[in-house]
Amino acid sequence: MRLFELIKDLDCTSTVDRDIEITGLAYDSRKVRNGDLFFCIRGVSTDGHKYAPSAVENGAVCLMVSEKLDIDIPQIVVKDDRKAMALISKRFYRCPSDDMLMVGITGTSGKTSSTYMMKSVLEEAGYNTGLIGTVHIQYNDMDIPSEHTTPESMDLQKILSDMRDAGVKAVVMEVSSHSLYLDRVYGIRYQGAMFTNLSQDHLDFHGDFESYFRAKEILFHVSDSCAVNADDEYGRRLSRTAEGKLLTYGTERGADVRASGIELYTDHSIFDLEYDGEQRRVRVGMPGAFMVSNSLGVIALSLAMGIDIETVIRGLEKVNHVPGRVENLDTQGRNFSIVLDYCHKPEALEKVLTMLKGYAKGRVVCVFGCGGNRDSLKRPLMGKISEDIADFTIVTSDNPRFEDPEAIIKDITAGMEKDNHMVITDRREAIKYAIHNALKDDVILLAGKGHEDYQEIKGVHYPFDEKVIVKEILDSMN
Repeated sequence: MRLFELIKDLDCTSTVDRDIEITGLAYDSRKVRNGDLFFCIRGVSTDGHKYAPSAVENGAVCLMVSEKLDIDIPQIVVKDDRKAMALISKRFYRCPSDDMLMVGITGTSGKTSSTYMMKSVLEEAGYNTGLIGTVHIQYNDMDIPSEHTTPESMDLQKILSDMRDAGVKAVVMEVSSHSLYLDRVYGIRYQGAMFTNLSQDHLDFHGDFESYFRAKEILFHVSDSCAVNADDEYGRRLSRTAEGKLLTYGTERGADVRASGIELYTDHSIFDLEYDGEQRRVRVGMPGAFMVSNSLGVIALSLAMGIDIETVIRGLEKVNHVPGRVENLDTQGRNFSIVLDYCHKPEALEKVLTMLKGYAKGRVVCVFGCGGNRDSLKRPLMGKISEDIADFTIVTSDNPRFEDPEAIIKDITAGMEKDNHMVITDRREAIKYAIHNALKDDVILLAGKGHEDYQEIKGVHYPFDEKVIVKEILDSMN
């Protein structure tokens, strides 16, 4: 594609004949190929301008920069590097989001489960639907593990282009606060947006709740239809500023889409759906009040987008499993249960533990840790939540990344005052201890890693699939 087509109407200056041919894009100098335009992006931990010489050596024919470099190569100088990369990428891949129905779901918790539900509803409505989220990128027979909840803008546009070319007509995606703040989804117009909730997470990045909320809010200024959680303080606030058609959802009176008569079971939930003066009984194949809330959000958004209620209910009833979300593991006939869940934030851990406590006939045993190089303020909060709700807690390691696991654990236990916990730093040994010491009717919660099949230590991903580990431990006991 010619450069002038990519930078048309872009706020930039150039030092090059704009008729130059661009055959590819890259922001990682190691992945540059002959004919590429290389994006010099200023990131949180590094500056892409430093890698421009390497990019040129690998075949880059043009650079996008924030300030002109002393390199004899055509350069495009932009004022906002991330927005420019998003727009250039969108144009290079022929504006794929314009050809598909786009649905974005954001919030601290519940994004993944909600995207699975929404995908099922859209498929029931006749759309060939793709999914982009924390677990994977999925469409047709493709299933690609995700590196980020929301990919970088250039990668995202390539993924959307591939989906469109494969016949996908609708895309449901998790939209993280990072991606909104860093303009990864800049230039995409959404036909639907849903807000689940806002609780403590990512304050290491955003600094405070107000900044965190403002990042989430961006999505609701570029969406035609919106659904927001009226049970959440920030959802109520968002309902006053969101643009486009809006439906609120929740259990409190005054919500447009409301649930009452809620019945919670170990493997499903049932509730009365109230909307527009009518009532219907709905069954969702996943347990927990938070799953009821997620399904309400999907119903509200679907209705706002014009999908009829019968189609929505049929789509919801087909969802009975989300990887690593309140997932019951096979205990090979033993008299205790093991539940796997991704809950790695205070509110999420509290919700899952409360749900398990509500139906467990025996003890609730929680095995959890906190990730390194992330919001450290949530660590003592999660320690207190676990000791207050679970009958016994085993504090262990999660993804320590570049932090000392013992230091992370010390932060967690600083919030714990009771004697109903112990520390086993090695996560495999912690799981093994919980299983070997399980009593009749106990429920063991493996919290924090969910769908992840690795443990990240000092920049290396080591294999660590808790489904596999649990099976190996149980097999050794036979």
